[in-house]
Amino acid sequence: MYKTPCRRLTGFVGGSVKQKLVHSVLRCNQTTRGIIHLHRRDPSNWLTYQHLNFLKRQYVAKNNSELHQRAVPKQAPVLTIVDERDDSVERQLERIPTLNPAVADDVSKPQDVGSKAQFETSNLKHATEAVGARIDSASQMVSDSNETPHVQVETDEAKEARLDRQWKQVKVDRADLLDVYARLAKIKLTALVVTTAAAGFAMAPVPFDPVLFVVSCLGTGLASCAANSINQYFEVPFDSNMNRTKNRPLVRGQISPLHAVSFALACGLPGVALLAVAVNPLTGFLGALNIFLYTCCYTPLKRLSISNTWVGAVVGAIPPVMGWTAATGCLEPGALLLGGFLYSWQFPHFNALSWNLREDYSRGGYRMMSVTHPAMCRRVALRHSLALMGLAAAAPALGVTTWTFPVVSLPINLYISYLALRFYQRGDRGSARRLFFCSLWHLPMLLLLALTCKKRSGDQQGGALPPEPH
Repeated sequence: MYKTPCRRLTGFVGGSVKQKLVHSVLRCNQTTRGIIHLHRRDPSNWLTYQHLNFLKRQYVAKNNSELHQRAVPKQAPVLTIVDERDDSVERQLERIPTLNPAVADDVSKPQDVGSKAQFETSNLKHATEAVGARIDSASQMVSDSNETPHVQVETDEAKEARLDRQWKQVKVDRADLLDVYARLAKIKLTALVVTTAAAGFAMAPVPFDPVLFVVSCLGTGLASCAANSINQYFEVPFDSNMNRTKNRPLVRGQISPLHAVSFALACGLPGVALLAVAVNPLTGFLGALNIFLYTCCYTPLKRLSISNTWVGAVVGAIPPVMGWTAATGCLEPGALLLGGFLYSWQFPHFNALSWNLREDYSRGGYRMMSVTHPAMCRRVALRHSLALMGLAAAAPALGVTTWTFPVVSLPINLYISYLALRFYQRGDRGSARRLFFCSLWHLPMLLLLALTCKKRSGDQQGGALPPEPH
């Protein structure tokens, strides 16, 4: 009884579903053909450099650099006429387009029958010529449509020139390779890291071992070169937007990314192995930890949160601790005190530096205190400048230096605190520049004073041992 309606309903539903599937398949085929034609027309716009997910997050790639803008219709020109009798009154008059002289002459003549016939004949002639031109253009378009559609005909020479403008083969000059490596490793920053590690080694209350000193400095320098190279590898698209970093080797294409990563591995692996095997495992662990913090924590945090400054301060505080552990083999309060000096010193140093580079950091997309929290930037610089005096007073209490160290270091600590106060109050470029240049000589002077006031091992043991009884 109900078989026929059910069959009809089932056939109707099945037919509609089949029709929708057929339309979907046709639409997918058209999309696929469009993508294939796009790839054939301009294959250089496709991403061919990095296909790994973690590299896609680091590099910024553009499929097409052209600007697609809608044309705004041009407004009718307006002629402004100023009445000389009254300067305060201006009248806006619409410009009348110029008439064809031939047409104007025809219109100006008497409207007799002959002139009208001649005028109509000329108009008919112009209309016939226009229709003929349209027919010719249409036939030409039809003939052109017989060719392969949507395919750009390009000669081999033009294609090679276009690809050469887009992709340039990296050719490294061996004469400039040493300079490229030095800039890739940030040689000045690496020298500062090695200097602080050497100060930590020299401040340790143990006899000085020159061979162990050289090995520990070499391993620390190699670890710093590796960290700086990986940092530049990850920040290539962001460094290109900043004036301070746009001339780095990877940004300028002086060295390939694979070459830079190979250089980082060639420095990092031997450096950490040298510290772990030739010095002690604790120092090797600190070296590997410093590379990890700098490349995997500090570098991505620069674009996420202002906490990157505090993480970067921890990275800068580890090298003197490594020098102390390289000499003693253990982590002591003196090592943490030296790390505290470097930790607090970095805030007035870096905050003053970043204050005058706010525009650059903003273009690069970095979230620095000077960009997002300017008041906090000045306040933190002043706070840690004052903390240097407290750390200097804690050095003799921990048995690292004598009590003369807080006294002799008080003038330079007061001076950097005074400049930090000026920077906090004014917040201009001049006060930030003076604080930054003061920090450049303040740290070497502070470490030198600490080394001259170092408490000897005999003083730490409470003086000379009493003579043995006979």
